[in-house]
Amino acid sequence: MLITGATVIDTEPRPRVLEGAGVLVEEGVITAVGRGLRAEGAEVLDAAGGILLPGFVDTHRHVWQSVLRSVAADATLGGYLDLVLGRLGPAFRAEDVYAANLWGALEALDAGVTTLYDWSHIQLTPAHTDAALDALREAGIRAVFGYAPPSPADGARREDEVRRIASLAGGSGPVTPALAAWGPVYGSAAAAEADWRLARELGLPISLHATGSGAVEWLHANGLLGPDVMFVHGNGFSDEAVRLLAASGCAASVAPVVEAQMGHGYPESGRFRDAGVRVGLGVDTVTDAPGDMFAVMRAAFAAERLRGGASSTADMLRMATLGGAEALGMADRIGSLRPGRQADLVILRTGSPAMAPVHDPIGAVVTSAGPGDVDTVIVGGRVVKGGGRLLHPGLSRALDLVSRSAARLARTAGLTTAAAG
Repeated sequence: MLITGATVIDTEPRPRVLEGAGVLVEEGVITAVGRGLRAEGAEVLDAAGGILLPGFVDTHRHVWQSVLRSVAADATLGGYLDLVLGRLGPAFRAEDVYAANLWGALEALDAGVTTLYDWSHIQLTPAHTDAALDALREAGIRAVFGYAPPSPADGARREDEVRRIASLAGGSGPVTPALAAWGPVYGSAAAAEADWRLARELGLPISLHATGSGAVEWLHANGLLGPDVMFVHGNGFSDEAVRLLAASGCAASVAPVVEAQMGHGYPESGRFRDAGVRVGLGVDTVTDAPGDMFAVMRAAFAAERLRGGASSTADMLRMATLGGAEALGMADRIGSLRPGRQADLVILRTGSPAMAPVHDPIGAVVTSAGPGDVDTVIVGGRVVKGGGRLLHPGLSRALDLVSRSAARLARTAGLTTAAAG
């Protein structure tokens, strides 16, 4: 495939416009970026008038909650935990997880997210886990599947399931495994130590939620920090904790929309970046936030400017692409247009009232664009959205499944919603 005519933005080492460049893709991999490219017999995709850039990388999302969209729109963290994890989560059947993960992954693709980290804590049974994985694969998205028990109780841990998932989702395919740990913040210290041992035995990266003080320091004291660990949120970390993250090579995922709305604290993306921590951005949950990276970039940009940081739109775009790839340990595969990377690409239309006229392509992507401007999405060289429409053959079926699940779950939880009729 030879893509021509677009305004091309690469992100490595920093976002910049490549004037007059085309992009050549062979066997799902970017093989050349530049002027005057020729490829006899290649499919030519004319992207004239568009902006081409690497696909967005969402470093933290609970994909199973797509079926609960906006159900906790006004909730703070405590209300969210009570409603979503306390009341709705236990009512999920395996088929609900399948419907939600399929719809949530399609939602991400529709918005130009080609890779996401699915922090999945709905593993009520092995069937629930299999349903989540099947749906991610069917959607055609690139994903890291972070397995977490359904609750932080020590008795909910299933090491046999983690081993099974590591075997099922291992390898170099589009869905790869990880361990999503409750401890030491929500779960016990003993469970955290056991999870870290297990993850490192199996070669799985580790992700955990943490805010305030204590978690980083405890992990450091116990020799558990390392480049395979990604902290989610990090609001209110001490200067010493941030220094420890950088020194040990840890990564961070910041979800500025949810953090601000639920009251986690001030988003720390700029502080982490300035300290040398690998940092990406995340949606977190669509129960109270939009499911696209455009809104996330704008929230992070506004928060950093409000704090007085020297952030730029280029900083935000990098965090949403290559920075996210770095945080997930996947920068050798995704996140930029460097030859040899997977052809995970997004083409934005620029003729909408929201986008035109484009003076600064990078600024326009961050401050003006939205999911409706996403014309084409390519994952591993395969076009999954074209002409502004998702090309998944089961799109109407997916909508029917998620609508039925939403209605049933709402009734089960005693909610009065449009989904429940």
